[in-house]
Amino acid sequence: MRAPEALFPSAWTKPKKQADLLKLAKSILLEPTGLSEQDLHRTFGNMFTHQLDDADLYFQHTRSESWSLEEGIVKSGSFSIDQGVGVRAIYGDKTAFAYSDEINLEALNKAAKSTRVIGPQGGKRAIASNIFTPVSNGLYSDLNPLDSLAPQEKIALLESIERRAKARDPRIIQVMASLAGEFDVVLVVRADGLLAADVRPLVRVSVHVIAEQNGRRESGSSGGGARHDYHYFNAELIINMLMKLLMER
Repeated sequence: MRAPEALFPSAWTKPKKQADLLKLAKSILLEPTGLSEQDLHRTFGNMFTHQLDDADLYFQHTRSESWSLEEGIVKSGSFSIDQGVGVRAIYGDKTAFAYSDEINLEALNKAAKSTRVIGPQGGKRAIASNIFTPVSNGLYSDLNPLDSLAPQEKIALLESIERRAKARDPRIIQVMASLAGEFDVVLVVRADGLLAADVRPLVRVSVHVIAEQNGRRESGSSGGGARHDYHYFNAELIINMLMKLLMER
C-alpha cells in the first residue's frame, strides 16, 4: 500500500492558508446574499442581550453529484445543492440549536432569536470586537472536484471501467459502475471572534460485476475514494481496484 502522501501529486498536498480558505468560503456563503462580518457581529450582539455562556454560527454549502452506468448505458445521474446556517447558544448545561436552509440576514436573526431564549434576559457579556483566524492550513485542494471533468469525460471514465473489467476476465458478463463527487464548504464563527473555514472535496467510484462460468453466476463489488478530484482515478488505480475485486471473487 502506498503512503498517503504518494497518493497525491505534490501540488495537491501543498498547504492552503486559512486566509485562502476564508476568501473562498465568504465568496460562496456570505457574499451572494450580502452578509458581512459586521452582520455576524451584530447577530451575536442580539443573542447576548440574554445571558449566554457562548454561541457560534455554522454555515455550510454542499454540492454533490452521482453518475451510474449499467450494460454500457448511463442509467442515472443526479446533482444537488444543499446549504444552510446553524446557530447554537449555550447557557450553563443547556444548549439550544436553530437552523435555516436560507442564508440571509433575516433568517440568521430569526434563528438567533430562537436560540437566545435559553438564557434569561439581561445579558451583559461584551462581544469580541475583532475577528481572528486560527493558525492552520487546509488539508485538501480548494478546487471543486465536480468541475474537474466534463460530463462526457465522466461518462468515458465509467465506460473505461466496464471495458477494463471485461478485458481482465472474460467470465464477466455484466458491469455496474458508479461515480460520485462532493464539494463541501464550511464557515464557523464564534462569539469570541474566531472565524475559520474549511473546504472538503470528496470523490468515490464503485464497481459491481457479475461473472458466469459453466452456468454458475457469482458477483463481487469494490470501490474507493479520496478527498481529491476525479483525476485521482487514473488507469493504474482502476486496474488495481479491479484486480482486487477479481481476486476476492
